[in-house]
Amino acid sequence: MAVDKSLLDYAVDYAVSRGASYAEARYHLRRILSISTRSDRLLAAGREISEGIAIRVLYKGVLSFASTSTLTREGVTEAVERALAQARAGTRGGVEHRMSSEERLGYARFEAPMRKTFDSMSIEDKIALAKELWKRSNSVLREAKLATFSVSYTEWDEEKEIVTSDGGWVYSRIPRLALFIMVTLAHPQKGTMQRAIDYGGSGGLEWLDEWNPLDEVPEELQRIERVLLEGVEPPRDPVPVIVGSEVVGLIVHESAGHPMEADRIWGREAAQAGESYVKAEMLGKERIGNEHATVVDDPTIPRSFGFYLYDDETVPARPRYLYLKGLINEPLHNRWSAAIYGTSSNAAARAMDYESEPIVRMANTYLTPGDHRFEELLEEARDGVYIKSYMEWNIDDVRWGQRYVGLESYMIRNGDLAEPVRNPVLELTTKAFYSSIEAKSRELQFYPGMCGKGEPPQGVPVWFGGPDVLLKPLRLGIAPS
Repeated sequence: MAVDKSLLDYAVDYAVSRGASYAEARYHLRRILSISTRSDRLLAAGREISEGIAIRVLYKGVLSFASTSTLTREGVTEAVERALAQARAGTRGGVEHRMSSEERLGYARFEAPMRKTFDSMSIEDKIALAKELWKRSNSVLREAKLATFSVSYTEWDEEKEIVTSDGGWVYSRIPRLALFIMVTLAHPQKGTMQRAIDYGGSGGLEWLDEWNPLDEVPEELQRIERVLLEGVEPPRDPVPVIVGSEVVGLIVHESAGHPMEADRIWGREAAQAGESYVKAEMLGKERIGNEHATVVDDPTIPRSFGFYLYDDETVPARPRYLYLKGLINEPLHNRWSAAIYGTSSNAAARAMDYESEPIVRMANTYLTPGDHRFEELLEEARDGVYIKSYMEWNIDDVRWGQRYVGLESYMIRNGDLAEPVRNPVLELTTKAFYSSIEAKSRELQFYPGMCGKGEPPQGVPVWFGGPDVLLKPLRLGIAPS
């Protein structure tokens, strides 16, 4: 720790003495190493340190934020005064807002374990790993060429200490590792295909052994090349569709996680990152899917990319059941939105860094698994299409209409995987997806992402995932090559 807790205590006490009904001080340190390569060339390698204290105050119903990188009493005093001045400028009378106080606040310390420290491998070896990835990937292709192959390697160590005026205190330290590979395969007659391959988790370099990218990435590129060279058009008639866990994860992140953020439902995010089809009166009453449609967001999953045990308002984390057996169930709340809705926070407050306020965010969002083996899903589909991965996708601002273009995809014939399918398009509404689930595999898989939201924009690490899912017969589109 580069700052003494007494400085955070001082910030909170000073804000309260100046009239704040609630105050919060968060020390936030991020140490980041990033390496970027293209083909066999190093583009950049560098270290970054972001360190400071974030202040929030609630003054006469107005919640205000300020931050400082000056870690002294003078710097903190100035930040508190700035936050209070902004709050005073925003007071208009009327409804007096507050921070929810029903929940039990944390007084705790937690860390994510790290079996292999970041310094157990030299930066030269990390650069060599990225170059070797390109070399092996380039060597396995039959006819296509690697038009682009870029690698972004990132490790960061995040440390926080949070003090609130109503008794919360939490210290945390979470190391994370991420690997992002962007590939374009090109063929003079067959055109191009792009693939983004993401790895990410909390912990240390032990992840590199588990991910095994030197073998996994070239093997995947071989499969994608086969789709590029041999892929056929998807069937024109409606067919059963098995959606792979990667696509399912993206769908639940976009069509369950985001629309169930309480600030979106309330309208705060409308001009920043979109709206929500969900209205307050739907909660606990309206159905969005069938009995298979249970979506959970759980920050407490060990080693997850979105891992935490207490949020940035010191509220203890727990699984949140966004959709429960098809019912629109529980929004993601921080203490501010919970007070508006007359409920308790469920620990969804996260901030990117000390310059960012904690806002309502996802952590690790997934569709719950079922009881089928993948082979049983194939047998039930009998004749259809399996969409394993994606590259292109979009969804509207209210998170209702959405479209996903399959990348690695296959025909299903007589219950077995057959020839590859090129560019199948899954286009449907949120309700149509969750109402069409017929069966789910028992295997739960997760995929990492950096979820963007807010103004100024914040990106925070998340996992999204689920099982493989069999959908009722539907008509697939086809994207142009």
